[in-house]
Amino acid sequence: LERFLSLAAQDNMTIVQPSTSASYFHFLRWQVLNPHVKPMVVFTPKSMLRAKSATSKTLDFTTGKLQPIIVDKIDGSEIKTIVFATGKFAHEVAAEREKQNRNDVAIVRLERLYPLPLTEISQVLSEHSSVNKFIWAQEEPANQGAYPFMALALASHLPNTLIRVSR
Repeated sequence: LERFLSLAAQDNMTIVQPSTSASYFHFLRWQVLNPHVKPMVVFTPKSMLRAKSATSKTLDFTTGKLQPIIVDKIDGSEIKTIVFATGKFAHEVAAEREKQNRNDVAIVRLERLYPLPLTEISQVLSEHSSVNKFIWAQEEPANQGAYPFMALALASHLPNTLIRVSR
């Protein structure tokens, strides 16, 4: 993942890590219908094929649309921390949040890593303007995964520094 993100420049490719089957479907559909011919790199483990947390309803396929980020449906008044994560690991973070019964943490699943959906991220940040703690969570070690790219790309858009949580 980190190598593809380091190769990405000037909108030369699309890099995605979908966390639901509907998201995967919409990215593939978008790639076929996109008038600009450029490669799309999809990172998704086989374990997501059978994961209950990654299943989608039929309506998500038929009436849904491509979502470059997916934000938890959580009451915004209690949110103190926003955790950015991708793919399978975002589901694991959500499961841990439920296990700890934390209502003050919102999880933003980045489905498209490049080009980074800054408009959608800015919208989430404006909706949660009182949040002052931002975490990037990944299962890879610190020098691997998407963190080096995200730390640079998100730095100017976040009011505080991005904290890394990884192996």
